Amino acid sequence: MSFDVPTDRQYLESHEWATTDEPVRIGISDFAQDELGDVVFVELPDEGDEMSHDESFGVVESIKAVSDLYAPVSGEVVAVNEMLHDQPELVNEEPYGDGWMIEVEPTDESEFDDLLTAEEYENQIA
Repeated sequence: MSFDVPTDRQYLESHEWATTDEPVRIGISDFAQDELGDVVFVELPDEGDEMSHDESFGVVESIKAVSDLYAPVSGEVVAVNEMLHDQPELVNEEPYGDGWMIEVEPTDESEFDDLLTAEEYENQIA
């Protein structure tokens, strides 16, 4: 099976993605949503919360599992996708579109160096 891995963003080994423009938009990959199955609940931080690179910022719950979400970059949460409260299935339907989770104002641009490129991430999930 082939998964969509857009090249306009970078990835954590734990399957979160981050856009490289500001604010940084964050979500989970097509592969991750497929592995989880039907997403039934998403717990996200509040606007104004600070988060740190590689630390948990929330939880995604599916019919199969509960998984922590990890921050690709450190920064302040400047937007939360409120649609996911009522429509968590958007994570399954459009993981790179309406299923995004949060936007962050990054505090350390060098953290992008620790993330995987689309090609590196494709090799990891292959």
